[in-house]
Amino acid sequence: MAKRITIKDVAKAADLSITTVSQILNGKGDRFPVATKEKVLQLRDQLGYVPNFNARNLISHSMKTVGVLIPNLVNPFFSMFLRGIQDAMYEHECVPIILSADRNEDLERYYLRTLVERGVDGVIIASSAIGKQELDGLLNRNDIPYLLFDQNDPINEGDRIIVDDERGGEMATNHLLDAGHTKIAVILPTQPSQNVRLRLAGYRSALAQRKLTFDDAMIFPTELSKQGGVDVVNNVIDSHATAVFCTNDELAIGLIRGLTNRGIRVPEDVSVVGYDDIDLDEYVTPRLTTVHQPVYEMGLWASQMIMKRLREPNLAPQLKVVDVELMKRNSVKVL
Repeated sequence: MAKRITIKDVAKAADLSITTVSQILNGKGDRFPVATKEKVLQLRDQLGYVPNFNARNLISHSMKTVGVLIPNLVNPFFSMFLRGIQDAMYEHECVPIILSADRNEDLERYYLRTLVERGVDGVIIASSAIGKQELDGLLNRNDIPYLLFDQNDPINEGDRIIVDDERGGEMATNHLLDAGHTKIAVILPTQPSQNVRLRLAGYRSALAQRKLTFDDAMIFPTELSKQGGVDVVNNVIDSHATAVFCTNDELAIGLIRGLTNRGIRVPEDVSVVGYDDIDLDEYVTPRLTTVHQPVYEMGLWASQMIMKRLREPNLAPQLKVVDVELMKRNSVKVL
């Protein structure tokens, strides 16, 4: 294995002291001749020298690292969330360490412990698998700040971003009711997180406000993926629902594909409403009506809040409540 190039190697090649080379490479070499600085930078590139982050950070204490735990990197919702995080952290010279456990709860807990062992400065948690035991036993005990995102369980008094998901569920259901649909099915994950349960509560509330009876037989749990939407097509058909509220856009996209494969038209035969407003919604046929969450902005807010916590450890708990809106497109038919 090749030996790692160190600053000593650069200094030796330049015939300069380590202190001189260090100052030039760290942008503090104004007092040195231009030719000397150019020589050092040229040798750095020729030798392939890359500063050791941990060693440099121990000296400067300036660069921060924040762990980001998400349940599924493939989901476009979390991809957009991460883009917001990365954009905000890049501006502030903070490095996100992004880990996805593909909804494996044991792996998520392992990753959280690993982040603590690696000495991250803070953690953004977008997973309902991390509960009070992990927060108290790992993060609070080690005095590591954290922010909970997309998790509405009131399990702590720390920093949180929550979405008004119950209102979102009401909004989606009322849109279908206003279009004349009364037989509305719901597709949700087999193991729904608290935010999905709130969307279902919004559905029930909208029905109750119209004096309509909630029917368990119209609720179809499935795998949280596009394939999960395809898998419940027969259930939807057998229920004779005229409309479906999918608690996630991937479920909705999968359902539309499955219905189309069976010769059932959307929205002519069955109307579909999703939740999240991922970018794919504009490119499926028909364009998907959905509940919009400002997910990119939520990534920005999450980064800004955790960085503010790092700057001000004694700050009062931060809470950001995010509103939602209905994006009307082409997947709902008025009866």
